Amino acid sequence: MLRLLKKLAAGTPPAQPMPEPTPLAAAPDKVDPYMLGLHDAMLSGWFNQQTGELFTGFPVTAQDTLLDVGCGDGGNVHFCAMRGANIIIADIDAAKVEATRQRLADTPARSIECHVTDCNPLPIADETATRVVSTEVIEHVDDPAQFLAELARVGKPGALYLLSVPHPSSEDLQKDIAAPEYFQKPNHIRIISEEQFKAMVSDAGLEVISHSQYGFYWSMWMLLFWEAKVDFSNADHPLLNHWADTWQAILASPRGAQIKQALDAVVAKSQVIIARKP
Repeated sequence: MLRLLKKLAAGTPPAQPMPEPTPLAAAPDKVDPYMLGLHDAMLSGWFNQQTGELFTGFPVTAQDTLLDVGCGDGGNVHFCAMRGANIIIADIDAAKVEATRQRLADTPARSIECHVTDCNPLPIADETATRVVSTEVIEHVDDPAQFLAELARVGKPGALYLLSVPHPSSEDLQKDIAAPEYFQKPNHIRIISEEQFKAMVSDAGLEVISHSQYGFYWSMWMLLFWEAKVDFSNADHPLLNHWADTWQAILASPRGAQIKQALDAVVAKSQVIIARKP
């Protein structure tokens, strides 16, 4: 045995010097799903800094008086305040109104007026606004006809309206997956079809100029969010992280914009109407 071991040892080639270790590539930055969602929205026509359009076909200038009903965290109205417009915000949530007021404090808005209200009625005079915004609100209210009539009342003749509600393709997808409270008051108490949405706006006396949809990314993200069972304020989960990575890679691909457009047409998070008051 000793002889065999010696023989094997003798036949072992001399040790080679170890190669220098290759530096590890830096880990790619984690994709922020919310910032990716903002980028996706901009590709869909939101927040156009070059044209001053909050959404395609909805320009905002310093000469406008803009009313945002259901202002939420103030993302939409902040863009408009940065254009120098007169700003009026209204929301049923006092904390959101105050947070938005503070967010707008350092903008060049010519004035900022705040209301905590259920919009029944709006505490605003007839024919006040040249621009009216209400996004993802109508699906929450008890009486959409009354709500839209109030929006129509406070707009000046010729005022433009930017209105959005969830698209039924996304809402139908969530039905059996979402938490039960998602489709209960005070959240989404109705699913609004494209035809119903156009009819609601027309019945309020407004002329529909355009009707579009977008948001495949957010539709899939929400579906995975329910499955991940994480908190919305800290939505860190492999399902959500992988989806954000995948969508970013799709958008960065040579035909990413074409793929996004095709998928937005199949399953959309939101439908958007631009309308005008005669």
